[in-house]
Amino acid sequence: MTLRILNLEPEGYSPEARRILQTCGSVTDGPLDRAALLAALPHVDVLLVRFAHRIDREIFDVAPRLKAIVTAATGTDHIDAATAEERGVRVLSLKGETEFLERVPATAEHTWALLLALLRRLLAAAASVQAGRWERDAFRGNDLAGKHLGLVGVGRIGRIVAGYGLAFGMQVGGYDPAPAKRVDGMRYFETLNELLAWSQVLSLHVPLEPATMGLIGAAELAALPSGAWLVNTSRGAVLDEAALLAALESGHLAGAALDVLTDEATRMRGAPHPLVEYARTHNNLIITPHIGGATVESMAMTEVFMAEKLKAFLSE
Repeated sequence: MTLRILNLEPEGYSPEARRILQTCGSVTDGPLDRAALLAALPHVDVLLVRFAHRIDREIFDVAPRLKAIVTAATGTDHIDAATAEERGVRVLSLKGETEFLERVPATAEHTWALLLALLRRLLAAAASVQAGRWERDAFRGNDLAGKHLGLVGVGRIGRIVAGYGLAFGMQVGGYDPAPAKRVDGMRYFETLNELLAWSQVLSLHVPLEPATMGLIGAAELAALPSGAWLVNTSRGAVLDEAALLAALESGHLAGAALDVLTDEATRMRGAPHPLVEYARTHNNLIITPHIGGATVESMAMTEVFMAEKLKAFLSE
């Protein structure tokens, strides 16, 4: 029987990765809405996903043939891992693929783009010009040089961001209970609270797991110096979003830039998200739609890698 592979989000998919998948079985492309996905799944052996769908128990209940779920991501919180294990479905991801991921800079570069856009007020300035104005003095920003950049998590992405900070003349510090590698010129803090009290700019680079759920809440935000900035390109649930909104509204935080939100795939389809609503009328909050890893080069690299990983899994 021919293996049936459903690529749920094929837009811009790497041609090389597609050729590899076609050696594994018959490939069908989405996109599909939820109802169409549920109708298709009884005939699917392998499901390729990005982040548009949450792969929950309902998905597994209608997919008796499912052998593997493939996601070119380091985080798998969009997949019900417990149900996958219960049903004997292998979740193939980039988690733990450290050697390969060292060559993928996209999320670190996006972190820096968000930071520059936030401190230099780039979005508001560009929108002003598009509206026919030329108001140079209205968009005075802030320098990065000399400021304290605090990194929560000094893994692969955190280390790259640390290098950017040092290149920009920042003082760089980090907190990580077990850093795999150290960055020359970077200060390491023994506790998270010590890092927070020191950081004028805080950037989050931790995986989402039980120990990091809500890691940065009201108390942690209050520990930051008044007028600090925050960037999150890790996972939405690492940050207490209600506490962030309160810190922005009070003026304790000068601004924030986010590439991720909690339950982003479903929350954006329901009632208006409080942070998105705030960003509509305030220039000190930037939100992008989880595009940290979404560059042509990085996505092609990861898609080829995951196609090869699937091929190896199927040959076990």
